[in-house]
Amino acid sequence: MYAPERQQEILRLARDGGRVDVLSLAEEFQVTAETIRRDLKALDRAGLVRRVHGGAIPAGRLDFEPDLAEREGTAADEKDRIAKAALAEVPAEGTMILDAGTTVARLAAALPLEADLTVVTHSLPIAARLADHPGMQLHLIGGRVRHRTRAAVDAWALRAYGEIRADVLFVAANGFSVEHGLTTPDLAEAAVKRAAMAAARRVVLLADSAKHGQEHFARFGALGDVDLLITDSGLSPDDAAAIERGGTEVVRA
Repeated sequence: MYAPERQQEILRLARDGGRVDVLSLAEEFQVTAETIRRDLKALDRAGLVRRVHGGAIPAGRLDFEPDLAEREGTAADEKDRIAKAALAEVPAEGTMILDAGTTVARLAAALPLEADLTVVTHSLPIAARLADHPGMQLHLIGGRVRHRTRAAVDAWALRAYGEIRADVLFVAANGFSVEHGLTTPDLAEAAVKRAAMAAARRVVLLADSAKHGQEHFARFGALGDVDLLITDSGLSPDDAAAIERGGTEVVRA
């Protein structure tokens, strides 16, 4: 099969299934993973697909959102390094907000048992991780729970965040860039993230480098609204410098 024929078939599979991944395509077409990456790069340049970590989605599918189990297994090493670096930003005492997100959940799991903190979250998995911490005051924000992310959204959650002030927020995003800011696929989830950002004196974004340059349907802030981005070394020094010129400090873990 010639490359244009294979690329046409990859595009069809992406449109039919909503996503394709490199390893499955390599097995199906009996070619190397690097060959598939070149195919996806060509399709991306043509504006037909958008590359994501491990594969691609059809162009225009800005609402695509992998489920929680899939996201937990993606870029696991990078997320662990980010979470470890984020521990330095946790206040010795005070109040912090933990957004819904798999990297933020790793930070929650790494918090020491003796931590003397007030923690606010609208994430059910994060609340479950922290419920047994003896010295922690845990506040769970309520609302409609989105099944895909296990996060509370809508008016109840927005109202609760409007009534508090926290020292720091650790926020997640599905995509971030200087041009398009902070984005996520769901409007309701974006609204809660925006409210949490308004409730915190300091905003720390935890996002692996594969999310850099990604754009999703719902925008909830500008990258300049973030005080500190903690990402992994996959973000190039040039991209980090461009972000820092906008006023956001960058740590590459």
